[in-house]
Amino acid sequence: MYKAAASSARLSLLRSLPSPASSSSAPCSPSRIVTNRARALSRPCGTWTGRAGGALRAGGWSGRLSPAARGVRAQIGAVAPAIERFQRRMATAAAEHPFKTILTTLPKPGGGEYGKFYSLPALNDPRIDKLPYSIRILLESAIRNCDNFQVTQNDVEKIIDWENTSPKLAEIPFKPARVLLQDFTGVPAVVDLAAMRDAMAKLGSDANKINPLVPVDLVIDHSVQVDVARSPNAVQLNMGLEFSRNKERFGFLKWGSTAFHNMLVVPPGSGIVHQVNLEYLGRVVFNTDGIMYPDSVVGTDSHTTMIDGLGVAGWGVGGIEAEATMLGQPMSMVLPGVVGFKLTGKLQSGVTATDLVLTVTQMLRKHGVVGKFVEFYGEGMGKLSLADRATIANMSPEYGATMGFFPVDHVTLDYLKLTGRSDETVSMIEAYLRANNMFVDYSEPQTERVYSSYIELDLNEVEPCISGPKRPHDRVPLKEMKSDWHACLDNKVGFKGFAVSKEQQDNVVKFDFHGQPAEIKHGSVVIAAITSCTNTSNPSVMLGAGLVAKKACELGLQVKPWVKTSLAPGSGVVTKYLVQSGLQEYLNNQGFNLVGYGCTTCIGNSGDLDESVSAAITDNDVVAAAVLSGNRNFEGRVHPLTRANYLASPPLVVAYALAGTVDIDFEKEPIGVGKDGNEVFFRDIWPTTEEIAQVVQSSVLPDMFKSTYEAITKGNQMWNQLTVPEATLYSWDAKSTYIHEPPYFKDMTMSPPGPHAVKNAYCLLNFGDSITTDHISPAGSIHRDSPAAKYLLERSVDRKDFNSYGSRRGNDEIMARGTFANIRIVNKFLNGEVGPKTIHVPTGEKLSVFDAATKYKAEGHDTIVIAGAEYGSGSSRDWAAKGPMLLGVKAVIAKSFERIHRSNLVGMGIVPLCFKAGEDADSLGLTGHEQYTINLPTDISEIRPGQDVTVTTDNGKSFACTLRFDTEVELAYFNHGGILPYVIRNLAGSQD
Repeated sequence: MYKAAASSARLSLLRSLPSPASSSSAPCSPSRIVTNRARALSRPCGTWTGRAGGALRAGGWSGRLSPAARGVRAQIGAVAPAIERFQRRMATAAAEHPFKTILTTLPKPGGGEYGKFYSLPALNDPRIDKLPYSIRILLESAIRNCDNFQVTQNDVEKIIDWENTSPKLAEIPFKPARVLLQDFTGVPAVVDLAAMRDAMAKLGSDANKINPLVPVDLVIDHSVQVDVARSPNAVQLNMGLEFSRNKERFGFLKWGSTAFHNMLVVPPGSGIVHQVNLEYLGRVVFNTDGIMYPDSVVGTDSHTTMIDGLGVAGWGVGGIEAEATMLGQPMSMVLPGVVGFKLTGKLQSGVTATDLVLTVTQMLRKHGVVGKFVEFYGEGMGKLSLADRATIANMSPEYGATMGFFPVDHVTLDYLKLTGRSDETVSMIEAYLRANNMFVDYSEPQTERVYSSYIELDLNEVEPCISGPKRPHDRVPLKEMKSDWHACLDNKVGFKGFAVSKEQQDNVVKFDFHGQPAEIKHGSVVIAAITSCTNTSNPSVMLGAGLVAKKACELGLQVKPWVKTSLAPGSGVVTKYLVQSGLQEYLNNQGFNLVGYGCTTCIGNSGDLDESVSAAITDNDVVAAAVLSGNRNFEGRVHPLTRANYLASPPLVVAYALAGTVDIDFEKEPIGVGKDGNEVFFRDIWPTTEEIAQVVQSSVLPDMFKSTYEAITKGNQMWNQLTVPEATLYSWDAKSTYIHEPPYFKDMTMSPPGPHAVKNAYCLLNFGDSITTDHISPAGSIHRDSPAAKYLLERSVDRKDFNSYGSRRGNDEIMARGTFANIRIVNKFLNGEVGPKTIHVPTGEKLSVFDAATKYKAEGHDTIVIAGAEYGSGSSRDWAAKGPMLLGVKAVIAKSFERIHRSNLVGMGIVPLCFKAGEDADSLGLTGHEQYTINLPTDISEIRPGQDVTVTTDNGKSFACTLRFDTEVELAYFNHGGILPYVIRNLAGSQD
């Protein structure tokens, strides 16, 4: 490996300059270490030449090199020739691939070849045989992309020596094969890309350099709401409303699909992004220009991890990171530890994959897996279907892991065939993975792999359960649900408490529901939703729900009409097999009519409750319940009026809907009275595993997947009627309340701003533990009295047309006003009052968070946020970082951060700091009323990842924090004011 030498003076100068790099998806990485700490200098690299090709578009390596950025020579004077000579020497070193000797041909069984691949066995290194399969994917990527410019042989060695390097938190570059978006996060991503094109043009560069350089798949699935339910035509009516609300957004995305190369947009009404990814988009193995390599993906939704069940390495990143990846910037990541999770035995009859994943989630939360990979293995793997594995992988964010990975085996291959992948493709996948030691064959002796830690579960021990009422990892065995519910009523307000007095717990509220008598009480189920990719991708639980509905219909049980029931599958395949089995009819009879193909209730798009039900809840302070087959149940997420929210399998959702309450012991109490006058118990309607398996076998057919996905990109009539202009630059409409040009690149120049000081800052918000991105990021409906509502009303938008925050993520003005606007947020400044308010410290005024932030900015004051543990947990939402930045937040001081959110804060130029172990705001005596100065060096060369930083207050307190810039690359982003300005300066300074 070539090593350059340079003086410290030269390095100091280089750190202040833009980083010359070309727009390349070939082996490159932002700001790898050249000498000691030259983090802001990005080495030159080749150019990725993209070609059209539908969902599987790919490009080729042209081998061209980029000279130093324009404008840099004038700034560095005599240093420029030395840089250019250095680049030429590096170019010569990379002319031949360092690992060309292991580029191996993969023959076809009948003659010819599949292609070539970089062979891990050809390295003949015994350490590789013990590597977890998930780490082997990182290794292959590093080898294939190694050019000794951006990805070095030293990086490859770090990964091979994973057992020793991962505990040291070694930094490596990683280039995912593709990027996955959904529309809530996809719209702001495309908005940013459009704004970056404008910025490029203003800097005098080529706007067309802003183009995705790896395949980007965007699935529109987050916009449909359950406005209409329990109706045969609900799906048509909801889609009509979806288009009427989102026509402008959808038109913008359609423009993006034509304006940007290498971008596939899957139209609304097609399915949920992760289920579409699992059933259709996942390649497992790429074969691009004759080079074969494992599929890998990063997505702007935290549940991108669902694809890990297919043996594809994938996880969620912030929209900011995803945009940089699209533009050829490799990810910089800490080489993770890997927890080996051994599965033995088999699930008991009647136990579902949902019960299993809730059990696994609780176990792994207790074990501690934040920032780590979890890899599943053991004899129990053969007893789990691919859909069961995908369910477990899906909830990786809930148990805190970066991935929950299932290596490819025969079960995977069978699933690929079931879902319509061709026999030739499946044969190629198996041949490649076997040849590269990435395939698990449980019929053969297994080489013992090394893991960072170990955990084991006997599947036979899993029992039926649900999770709630406010967090997905608060698992409750079904047999204990009644006692747990009463404990929640008794307990003080918290994650497991509602503080309802004993004398009020049995109060019954009677009301009129469209002419018929109705009643609810604490624990009454008012929303029952079969929703979310977590479960709707799994035929066993979906058909199980149908069997519960069928048995209930036959016995004469009926869901009460005031329970809002809904069915929102993740793909059209689900409808096909529910109809094929004859079970959709019974679901319809119980009110679980199809309402749309999208995320719906799981992300808060549950729609309004009937006015009579809403009034009964609010007028009597009823703790109403929602039961959903989702993956998130944080307070305020599902619906503003359901304080208790439980995650359950689809068949359990139907069972609780029939019972009408969560205050029930299914083992001892009847669900209802049948048509024969006899009591009907849970056991009378619950199907056996064998019953479900028989229906799955006869109803889930390969042709269903083929026909569904052959038509998926053809769209629908409403989508196809959208007309959009063909233009490189987007024509911003200043009057639009959906799409607005963001201010991130206003007055941007080619010179990085450098680190910013934080002096005499006020605390905008003072939080405790477990503040999630649901609390921070605008989500759900726009409250009628919120700053965002005021903004819309001032622009003549009727309340009925407010739509959701998620649908307006392309408008920074609304999103800034909706930041920290969650109605359930708890701010210590308010002394127990719940809601989106804060105290303006200098005056003592109680204001909305947006108004307080605006007032601080007008006064010229910086602000910070103080928080407890797990700050930013939950969905990966870039607006949870963009919003605070727009509010003027300069730093967040917390006990700990969720992985993606911390990265997003860095990406937006916000400083993340951690209290020292054993310390927090309370132990340090901080009230939040102080002014804070964070003593950061103003020279980027004086800052180190993870160093200690001193924070002082105006009343004389001083304490040390850990600076959570975790890598050299993150420091480079900070120096440039964020990751997107960093990329723009790189591309604007390059010449193709």
